[in-house]
Amino acid sequence: MESSELKKKFLRFFRNKGHVIIPSASLIPEHDPSVLFTSAGMHPLVPYLLGEPHPEGRKLTDVQKCVRTGDIDVVGDAWHLTFFEMLGNWSLGDYFKEEAIVMAWEFLTSQKWLGLDPERLSVSVFAGDNDAPRDNEAAKIWQKVGMPKKRIYYYPKSENWWGPAGKIGPCGPDTEIFFDSGKEPCGEKCEPKCICDKYTEIWNLVFMQYDKKIKDQPSSPEPQVEGKSKIKNANQRSKMQEIKTIYEYVPLNQKNIDTGMGLERTIAILNGKDNIYQTDLFKPLIDKLTELLEGRIIKKDSEDLRSMRIIADHIRAAVFILAEGITPSNLDQGYVLRRLIRRAIRKTSSLKLEKGSLLKLAKIVIDQYKQDYSRLFENKDFIRKELSREEEKFKKPLKWVEQYRSDLREAIEHDLIKKIKDAPILSASGEASGQYVYENYQTYGVPPDLSEEIIRELGLKYNKREFERAFKKHQALSRKGSAEKFQGGLADAKEATIKYHTATHLLHQALRQVLGDHVEQRGSNITAERLRFDFSHPKKVEAEELKEVEEIVNKKIKEKLSIKCEEMSPEEAKKQGAIGLFGRKYGDKIKVYTIGEFSKEICGGPHIKNTKELGKFKIIKEESSSAGIRRIKATLE
Repeated sequence: MESSELKKKFLRFFRNKGHVIIPSASLIPEHDPSVLFTSAGMHPLVPYLLGEPHPEGRKLTDVQKCVRTGDIDVVGDAWHLTFFEMLGNWSLGDYFKEEAIVMAWEFLTSQKWLGLDPERLSVSVFAGDNDAPRDNEAAKIWQKVGMPKKRIYYYPKSENWWGPAGKIGPCGPDTEIFFDSGKEPCGEKCEPKCICDKYTEIWNLVFMQYDKKIKDQPSSPEPQVEGKSKIKNANQRSKMQEIKTIYEYVPLNQKNIDTGMGLERTIAILNGKDNIYQTDLFKPLIDKLTELLEGRIIKKDSEDLRSMRIIADHIRAAVFILAEGITPSNLDQGYVLRRLIRRAIRKTSSLKLEKGSLLKLAKIVIDQYKQDYSRLFENKDFIRKELSREEEKFKKPLKWVEQYRSDLREAIEHDLIKKIKDAPILSASGEASGQYVYENYQTYGVPPDLSEEIIRELGLKYNKREFERAFKKHQALSRKGSAEKFQGGLADAKEATIKYHTATHLLHQALRQVLGDHVEQRGSNITAERLRFDFSHPKKVEAEELKEVEEIVNKKIKEKLSIKCEEMSPEEAKKQGAIGLFGRKYGDKIKVYTIGEFSKEICGGPHIKNTKELGKFKIIKEESSSAGIRRIKATLE
């Protein structure tokens, strides 16, 4: 079976079960700051999981494109990817556990659909803890459809719980379905949670029945301390407050089903492949890489084979991110994109491939996916230009990346202590210096993540704290900083974030009035304290223009404009003049929010009822986000 057939079968199965097929959402979350990228099908649907009515109804199915970078260090093994497509079916307060399990079992085992051998399937369910009970209900349903008790495993939250997207929001226990590869067990207790590759997870059914919230606690006065014990800065105080935070799991009024089946893994299993790189999704890329190697033999399980896989994975992810209009940079999505491209360039260099190899691979990705995702073809020139530009920019740093590897090797072999600006490459204990990694970046532009990768390749320990101290003002280049930066979002459904969500609509329209209709939203980040809005504009917004935008927004707030929501077709929305990225695919029905006679925009919501609830709008900063993209930060007072 080819991957395109699997996608069609999945969507046809659930359409036959009363689900409406909805298009893939953007890889860039429009209003959810809890993630840099859409990394699961639930992210675009958070408002509907919390009770907002979906214009297409309560039973949905889709193929959602996703990017996850948490496993980037293990990409190149048999199963892990950065970019992938997720097949999903959704119940927004309609059916629940029994129907979800019964349908999953039918799709997997029926000869009409996938026809997998039931004897090779196992499942896991939630074992229970202080927050939620053991999921005996799901286990009984599995037995009812034909799963033997001995192949039902109970695992804790770390294995069998999904969500929320941020720190709080909709979540719940899940049941995961595993396929037995037929390999010999790794031991007497070999089971699905083992990492021996005997079992591969192919489908996850999430029973989204809880809302994770911060538990209200009686306030207590901060202890009075003096001298060395006194809290010295806001960061320490924030950490102390974080430790005190207690969460509770409140049953949702609307119980939901959220499932995810990885396309790449499933198609590999259906075709009896040992890894995802042997499927039709990767074969064109691997074949092209083999051709570029000009007859060189790549041994199985070699570092060169892993490099080929990393290149194939990273170029797919980079092309899809570039298609969204993101450019390589040192911030947010642009930083992840830059890391993927530069890591791929380094691997092409290690394989001694000629310059421009990534462009040839990018063309394959565009041709392969342009039927399903038209933005790839529409933005092909932009994709090529940015890849070429990044390759040129990385030419000099790449030289120093390889020099750093050589220096480390020499230091290990000859017990040398090489220095940059008095920073030793290795400590006396043989630990790679974080200060040296920082100086290598500052002096030669060697990206810290590539330095870390080299350190790991050579089997060394790394003093990362030393690096973070040296680079503490540049949070965008710290994984920890990036993770902490994107919290909250619409998942918490707080009044403040909903107000800011509505304010972005006023800001968007005001910018179009002042700067022109070329202004389009390119990203949004909302917290309870401020909004951040990225938009297309070729140059810096002048102070007078910002002042005019601010005045327009405040004028509309004072006019106490009512906000209404209507459901209509994308064609009708366009006809009515609604703002939307009409190059993207929408469903048959969409929501359009209208603010008085001032703004009309396609959006999933939620929103306040009247602009008078917003208070005073104030722009606090305007800056560049990336080439051709400006960024505004603003508050409500």
